Amino acid sequence: MVVLKKIKAATLMETLVATVLIVLVFMISSFLLNSLFNNTVRQNTDTVKTHISELIYLSTHNQITIPYDDEFGNWYISGERVDKKLIFEASHKETQKTIRLERYE
Repeated sequence: MVVLKKIKAATLMETLVATVLIVLVFMISSFLLNSLFNNTVRQNTDTVKTHISELIYLSTHNQITIPYDDEFGNWYISGERVDKKLIFEASHKETQKTIRLERYE
């Protein structure tokens, strides 16, 4: 018959320290992921670029008048015609970020 050897068990203090370390690692990683996702959402300009492309399309088909001024969410959009070029510029009210799209007619 095989005699089972006794395995030395961890003390309560070692278990608590390991638990605290694991919780700290998870907290730091969750903060990092949260800030990464927030920055990604904040930097996303796809909706305003799509709206500007739609405005360029409407202006080339004479559906809107140029010069054009409008607000789209937190963006201020202006459009003008310079020579034979349509220029639409969008600037964010809070971050002062600007997007500029140009198209030749």
